[in-house]
Amino acid sequence: MRPMTEEEVLTAALTDPDAIPMTEAQIRNARRVSRVKTMRRALQLTQEEFSERYHIPLGTLRDWEQGRTEPDQTAQAYLKAIAGNPEAVYQALQFKPQ
Repeated sequence: MRPMTEEEVLTAALTDPDAIPMTEAQIRNARRVSRVKTMRRALQLTQEEFSERYHIPLGTLRDWEQGRTEPDQTAQAYLKAIAGNPEAVYQALQFKPQ
């Protein structure tokens, strides 16, 4: 496979009807999807399931997904851990010390 030059990449993008770049106005008006929602959907979990599985209050999760609030620094670190290894985080939350 031969690498494309920047000019070839731009030409290919501009001639592909499925890859037409958005205008500045389209970008400004585009609906934003939160990273939390994208991650939850990738895990194929409902809001209720994600909330319960990772011990995040449902209202907080909804606020994050709807853009009413943003996760604070601690929550961002927690979400990053979930994104990196969701099963390990889930298993860690199941641990009950004796």
